[in-house]
Amino acid sequence: MNLDRITEEFPAPSYRGNQRDALSSISEAFDGGKDVVLVRAPTGSGKSLLARAIAGCARRPDEAAPSDATGAYYTTPQVSQLDDVAADELLDDLKIIRGKRNYSCILPGETDTPVDRAPCAREKGYDCSVKHRCPYFSDRAIASNRDIAAMTLAYFMRTAGSEVFRKRDVVVVDEAHGLAEWAEMYATIDLHPGTVPVWDDLNVPDVGEAGLDRTVRFAERLQNVCRRRKDDLIAQQELDPHEAAERDRLQELIGELDWFVEDYRDTESATTWVVDQQRGGASSGDGEGGGGGPITIKPMNPERYLAHTVWDRGNKFALLSATILSKEAFCRQVGLDPANVALVDVGHTFPVENRPLYDVTRGKMTYEHRDDTLPEIARTIVRLMQHHRGEKGIVHAHSYAIQERLADRFDDFGVGDRVRTHDKDDRDAQLDSWKATGGEEVFLSVKMEEALDLKGDLARWQVLCKAPFLNTGDSRVAHRLEEGQWAWYYRTALRTVIQACGRVVRSPDDYGATYLADSSLLQLFDRAESDVPPWFAEQIDRMSRPDLPEFDPASASESAVGASAGGSRRRANRRNGASTSGSRSADQTSEGASADRQSSGSDGSSSGRSSREKKSPMADVWDVE
Repeated sequence: MNLDRITEEFPAPSYRGNQRDALSSISEAFDGGKDVVLVRAPTGSGKSLLARAIAGCARRPDEAAPSDATGAYYTTPQVSQLDDVAADELLDDLKIIRGKRNYSCILPGETDTPVDRAPCAREKGYDCSVKHRCPYFSDRAIASNRDIAAMTLAYFMRTAGSEVFRKRDVVVVDEAHGLAEWAEMYATIDLHPGTVPVWDDLNVPDVGEAGLDRTVRFAERLQNVCRRRKDDLIAQQELDPHEAAERDRLQELIGELDWFVEDYRDTESATTWVVDQQRGGASSGDGEGGGGGPITIKPMNPERYLAHTVWDRGNKFALLSATILSKEAFCRQVGLDPANVALVDVGHTFPVENRPLYDVTRGKMTYEHRDDTLPEIARTIVRLMQHHRGEKGIVHAHSYAIQERLADRFDDFGVGDRVRTHDKDDRDAQLDSWKATGGEEVFLSVKMEEALDLKGDLARWQVLCKAPFLNTGDSRVAHRLEEGQWAWYYRTALRTVIQACGRVVRSPDDYGATYLADSSLLQLFDRAESDVPPWFAEQIDRMSRPDLPEFDPASASESAVGASAGGSRRRANRRNGASTSGSRSADQTSEGASADRQSSGSDGSSSGRSSREKKSPMADVWDVE
């Protein structure tokens, strides 16, 4: 790594904010002997530009011995972030490679076929006459030879051990705060009819109290069944697209199970595995026992997985994010030695008055309190719609159940003509459509707290409806809390809140207000106070209650005349599947308690940090070969 080049490798014509100082600090950290540098840079710091400068310092072939690693990888867990990189002219020398399913075959009659289902994937020994022009293989060849190859984290991890994408000198991970969680998610094995092509041939055991031991035995039997079926498919001269997909899934599943069994039997592995199982009968077939349902095998602290898929892939690493809140905790989660890791803090350059927090709490949004609190939050959002006439806003609903209840309330209030919703299938389409419209439409969103750029008039205000605590019904979460890891629990929620607060303020001259509607958010700030970055603590300390107009839905709708029709139209859309299914009375909607139960302190809308007001107050690609 040649750090003398770091400033000349910076791709922009000039520096903005603290970028020059950040590069100097990063260079000093690597020069000081650290192999890993964490760069904690808030929204608007130009992390992608910093990442490009760091990657540009990677050793070049003319500076290296034949056996030395050269070049760099740029990777991010978020597809939207990679899309932004692809669209940035300052980063056009990063060669992006995506999974096969993102490319179309160019053979006559196959132009609507993704490359992973093309004739070369279906027919044994198929000699493609246009492989040299295949968009996937062309991009892969170029990326493998380019100084900087860019890809999603999923693709990067899946190519571990590949002869095409070998070890490089430098690896840069953008938006790296969730690296441990992403690794756990990628390493999770879901076994159910939709993921196991041979499910009907199995006798799935009830793992019961035997837990992991019985699961391992079942995994070994399942591997054998999968291998036999895969061998049968491989023996065929030609496969149809469905059979090709089955073959690929079987190969993937065999690898996943092999990793699980090997890691479980490794007495030196630091990975802890937990197993969840749904109840239900199973088809007859081979194997022990029976009567079990779908199984999910989950790793915790997957240090060995990350060692193979990430840490063995480079000599030097730069991990960038606004929300790596604790160096020690982060290192512990991802299997790094803190002594070999440096933390570089990049100061926030956005005026704090341009990114205000407002306390509009109306009680807790835990499952037990939601029936009382949600109607009050709905009324508050209507008042915010009155207050922000002529401005677009986004409401982070946290879950589709909350989203639907709020949407029904807005329809009942007659302001549905100003609200847009989405479901899991049309999420991206609705978001793009909302961003493309002007006016004052309010987007009722789910899980859009991260990787969303709402600069300028795209959104001037946002509401956080619920503290984003993890689901305590999840076995991994429950296991950690049983071990007393409450600091991790609160830190994870705080990270999502900080990410969300950065969605509507994207540059020093941008501005946007964030309203906190769940009183548990205020308690979160107190409980995670030691992990709050100074620049965000400044926002919390300045938090106040806004002066909002009295509740008057008619003045919040697009037009008093059109309000009723708009509400009826939105209810019809939801019945037809344009949003979440069904149109139920908000007071009659019920949700699963396990998805929302979480630790919380005393109730009341003025608790937590709000007391400081008196002083001055959250598709990747998998196909890689």
